[in-house]
Amino acid sequence: MSRVAKYPVKLPSGVEVKLDGDQLSVKGSQGEMSMTVHSDVALGQEDGQLTFQPSESAKSWAMVGTTRALVQNLVTGVSEGFSRSLEINGVGYRAQASGQTLNLTLGFSHPVEYQLPEGVTAETPKNTTIVLKSADKQKLGQVAAEIRAFRPPEPYKGKGIRYGDEVVRRKEAKKK
Repeated sequence: MSRVAKYPVKLPSGVEVKLDGDQLSVKGSQGEMSMTVHSDVALGQEDGQLTFQPSESAKSWAMVGTTRALVQNLVTGVSEGFSRSLEINGVGYRAQASGQTLNLTLGFSHPVEYQLPEGVTAETPKNTTIVLKSADKQKLGQVAAEIRAFRPPEPYKGKGIRYGDEVVRRKEAKKK
């Protein structure tokens, strides 16, 4: 039984929710997003809150918890948005955002140009810090993972691209 599903999703001011059959669309200051609600989940709206109820099947509580978490991410995304920071470590490693293109210099013989998908923006407050912003949490995480995959942090010198809160376990170098 999901404990998460028992809590309602509170709708902040300025967020509109529309339920049409099994399609849920949420509109706010950051944009508009929609999702399909699972058939085992009954969605109710009352007093500026969304409530979730399972059907009679045994697995429906799991689907209710998952649906509640996805709806919470939609509401947070269209009202506040999400951000993810990446840090670049290494001599000569740097990044520069220009429009929907992220230019990375990561020690290869060529620069890496990454095209950001629609709905994701990038800022580079310092040339070793990348701040990604989006209303879609899933797309934001995928973009951050793709950028990190160009040069993941290595354990000996710590060079590479890491998430802002990631801790890289360092290894000792080979002794003579």
